[in-house]
Amino acid sequence: MAQHNELGKKGEQMAVDFLLGKGYNIIARNYRFDKAEVDIIARQQDILAIIEVKARSTVDFGDPQDFVKPKQIKNLVKAVDEYVTVNNLDVEVRFDIIAITKKEKDYSIEHLENAFYHF
Repeated sequence: MAQHNELGKKGEQMAVDFLLGKGYNIIARNYRFDKAEVDIIARQQDILAIIEVKARSTVDFGDPQDFVKPKQIKNLVKAVDEYVTVNNLDVEVRFDIIAITKKEKDYSIEHLENAFYHF
């Protein structure tokens, strides 16, 4: 389990570095509301990107993005609605996933924009 958390933390930092390199501003990390935790809230112009980071040491059990469940999405949407309201933001909200997969000593990063929609 400790190795899993280590990969998660490393994955989140890799995702932040990746986003910064793409011109995003990181607004918040590990934002919590109710039952949800938003890994990264980033902004690029008038888009607020809500980013769920999924890091896996193997794709044997499916791609990292396959591990975002409907209930988690619902909680994320609720948290983000609260964040936007409290901060009085006038932005377009987009939900992304950054999937990080370890391949031997390397990592692959895939940024899936508009990965899911609220329902």
